Amino acid sequence: MSYPHLLAPITIGNLELRNRVVMGSMHTGLEDSRRDLAALAAYFAERARGGVGLIVTGGYAPNKRGWLKPFASELTTRLQSMRHREITGAVHDEGGAIALQVLHAGRYGYHPLSVSASNKKSPITPFRPRALSTNGVDQTATDFAETVALAVKAGYDAVEIMGSEGYLINQFLAARTNDRNDAWGGTAERRMRFPLEVVRRSRDLVGADFPIVYRISLLDLVEGGQTWDEVVTLAHQLEEAGVTVLNTGIGWHEARVPTIITQVPRGAWRSATARLKAEVSIPVCASNRINTPELAEEILAAGEADLVSMARPLLADAFFVEKAATSRADEINTCIACNQACLDHVFKNRKASCLVNPRACRETTLVLGPTKRAATVAVVGAGPAGLATAVSAAERGFAVTLFEKSEALGGQFRLAMAVPGKEEFAETLRYFTRRLEVLGVEVRLRTEATAGDLASYDEVVVATGVVGRVPDLDGIDHPSVVSYADVLTGVVVPGKRVAVVGAGGIGVDVSHFLTHDPADDLDDWMAHWGVGDPGVHPGGLTERKPRTPIREVTLLQRKTTPIGVDLGKTSGWAHRAVLKQSGVVQVNGVTYDRVDDEGLHYSVDGTPHVLAVDHVVLCAGQESVRDLYDELGGGAHLIGGADVAAELDAKRAIEQGTRLVAAL
Repeated sequence: MSYPHLLAPITIGNLELRNRVVMGSMHTGLEDSRRDLAALAAYFAERARGGVGLIVTGGYAPNKRGWLKPFASELTTRLQSMRHREITGAVHDEGGAIALQVLHAGRYGYHPLSVSASNKKSPITPFRPRALSTNGVDQTATDFAETVALAVKAGYDAVEIMGSEGYLINQFLAARTNDRNDAWGGTAERRMRFPLEVVRRSRDLVGADFPIVYRISLLDLVEGGQTWDEVVTLAHQLEEAGVTVLNTGIGWHEARVPTIITQVPRGAWRSATARLKAEVSIPVCASNRINTPELAEEILAAGEADLVSMARPLLADAFFVEKAATSRADEINTCIACNQACLDHVFKNRKASCLVNPRACRETTLVLGPTKRAATVAVVGAGPAGLATAVSAAERGFAVTLFEKSEALGGQFRLAMAVPGKEEFAETLRYFTRRLEVLGVEVRLRTEATAGDLASYDEVVVATGVVGRVPDLDGIDHPSVVSYADVLTGVVVPGKRVAVVGAGGIGVDVSHFLTHDPADDLDDWMAHWGVGDPGVHPGGLTERKPRTPIREVTLLQRKTTPIGVDLGKTSGWAHRAVLKQSGVVQVNGVTYDRVDDEGLHYSVDGTPHVLAVDHVVLCAGQESVRDLYDELGGGAHLIGGADVAAELDAKRAIEQGTRLVAAL
């Protein structure tokens, strides 16, 4: 497929972009230390080499009170701007363009120096901000502009002013966080003054043609958010003040609506972007949950946007654009929006990477260069660990044979992609399958490798995965007791009343699978989360429509901690919300007694209970499959679930396989 709109050049201000693909801003943690400048430059350079039209950096604060965390990224001095030339030079050497994002965290700052429009504390940080004085607001607007000017000195081709996602500028715009009664608040018009001053002062310092992108919040998705009329008025005034491009942002970090995780349907927010584009004459950039060139092309061809921002998709595959441009879109390593190695890492104060591409942000340390020795590699098991190993080894030039005893590739990933909202996992299997074909890996399906089969290989990697753990429970052989694998593959279709034993990530996923109505579409998804017409509902937020679960599900666990507490930091809350919305009964501190014709017998605090159900689904953890490894007597590499059976950790499995190959 060709992508004539996506790959067409566009001029913004004095900058001609080679295509319409914008790599959206992502804070990776590499921005926060001088020691990581070379790594950050290499990370951006690889994306520029991959053909991206415009790269946007992670956010840099215009002053210390705007830090995301103590001693986080800032651009406030000429010396700092000179150091940034290592980044801009690396991108320019690869024919790319790069913009610096200027971001003031406001009350989202995870430090005691934080300030905001008012002193209202954020629900996602422990620190209460100090309300800026009238003069303090004025000085902060000037600080923004001076950072923009420093970006020019640093060699950046454009800047992006962060005005969405609930950061400082957004905090000034919303009545929710701005209760001032001076010149910077009190009315919608005065709340808009701060971003407008930031843009005007920036434009005065950089001249008429330098591209200024403004990230505008289309839907705040919080109570007390902006009305649609206010968003449109702001857009018109930003255009008059000198903004070159409007990039779109959806939702605050504290919103009760998920906006980018995998359970958000692809292209969910494109209609809001189209609505804004109809109001302004400057280019508009679509963003959020756009992860394929086909969808990006469709949005542009429909006239809904002029550019498309894809952040995490460029983490997943640095050569996304090049592959689309050379008729190799089927080789794109698609972002599955899991957040596990990117946002989850950042919000835990770790450096970002990518579950499906562990080289992301590690371009200088995790190198898969050509091998200097001719060697044969056998990989046993075609789950995530085995697939990553086989592909990485073949990319290095090893002769690879992949053994898989089942009739299909994927292992536990095949189960994950059956879960509603995790359909994207199928893209990872599509990617690996295609790479195996392109690289000429010999794939032997329906083949259970033996020690004898492997004797002639120079390197043997055992990635035989896991099996579901069968608990020691009276009545475990009762016909109502089934495995999560049989449920997710459709071998067993459970009845109307189901008990799910084990409330880790798999138990939560299975509960979602069992209650989800497959007839639900995008409109239903919006209704269940309470996303309404922003022209009617301020911030785009309205009452949630109750879900109608197709089964009665009870989710039980032995632990006394709340169910789902160990799920992903930036997505777990949404999974827990779905359980609640779907009426899943949650019971913790359980002792399992037996299963019989009456149902599941269990006790809580010594009190016996009987749960009358049609089926009991076992999600009680996993056990490693390592018989072959033991038979080989240690003469092989052991990775993935076969090494450590800890839930279903594809992030660890893929990274482990990739690192193993890099060291061969």
